[in-house]
Amino acid sequence: MAERLLLRQVAEFEHQVTGVTVAEDGRIFVNFPRWSEDTAISVAELLPEGTLRPYPDESWNAWRNARQHELAPEGHFVCVQSVVCDWRGNLWVLDPAAPATGFIVPKGPKLVQVDLATNAVVTSFGFDETVAPHGSYLNDVRISPAGRWAYITDSGPKGALVVVDLVAASARRVLVEHETTLFEKDVVVHTDGKPLRRPDGRGAQFCADGIALSRDGDWLYWQALTGRTLYRIPTEVLHDARLADATLEKHIERVGENGVSDGLWIDARNRMYVSALEEDAVKRRDLAAEGDRLETVVQDARLRWPDTFSEGPDGTIYVTASHIMDMPWYVPTNPKEVRTRLFRLAPAE
Repeated sequence: MAERLLLRQVAEFEHQVTGVTVAEDGRIFVNFPRWSEDTAISVAELLPEGTLRPYPDESWNAWRNARQHELAPEGHFVCVQSVVCDWRGNLWVLDPAAPATGFIVPKGPKLVQVDLATNAVVTSFGFDETVAPHGSYLNDVRISPAGRWAYITDSGPKGALVVVDLVAASARRVLVEHETTLFEKDVVVHTDGKPLRRPDGRGAQFCADGIALSRDGDWLYWQALTGRTLYRIPTEVLHDARLADATLEKHIERVGENGVSDGLWIDARNRMYVSALEEDAVKRRDLAAEGDRLETVVQDARLRWPDTFSEGPDGTIYVTASHIMDMPWYVPTNPKEVRTRLFRLAPAE
């Protein structure tokens, strides 16, 4: 029998949250992309009493879309999509710098390293147009266990993975417009039992989105949000900049079908958590088991568009509900400020 878990609300936000990450000391961080609103805070530490502290400080969070000609995008969070702690004392902030997933703010795309001990930015890796071209949307990131490599999905219309050598401060796009990074044309995203479409009829078409890294760092997993298929590749081949996509694709393995999903996470027991956004649910697959079986561990109407997972030092899994289907992109009558929540998964009593 599948293990059943319960949702326990950790926090509720006035704005649209996407990412969450938990540090090895239990500190929780969240981010708010500037999609349909110009939020005052882009990255925050969630304090124990439930309040938000701009992180690492107010200056990095001072960007406003209306003031973009007054502030340097290199030193401010423009449109943060993902935050990830590496459990080596760092918080990594991925900024695609594309408010409303639209035009990229020049010199804005970056991966920022923050020292959790000093609460100060250590390094900012800026991405030029060869890595973050117009139309791209850098979506999620994973850091290798030793801290040498970062792996990023690009959910923009051309689809790609980005490999970052954090020591050499270099980055490159791979598997660009490859069938494994593009959305699957026969998939229509459904929410509330009906196709999710904008008023002009456009569906939700997102390319490579969910990403996960095995605990030993040897395998990178990903899938398109508008898709069902989970893929993986040995990270070793991604590290060789001499290998072209035609060579890389020979190393790709089809793992199976997750169904439409946004976030992925691999826990310490080699189990992959899958955000089943069409079902307001979280599913899980045992990566060591044969076959293509997923078990539903929690299903709850409050879990509207499970987005991002993280794992606390005690093994607790956290998940955000980003309510993307409730955005004015899809429901123009809804207010721009979409209230969202952060949950943890707890054993059923």
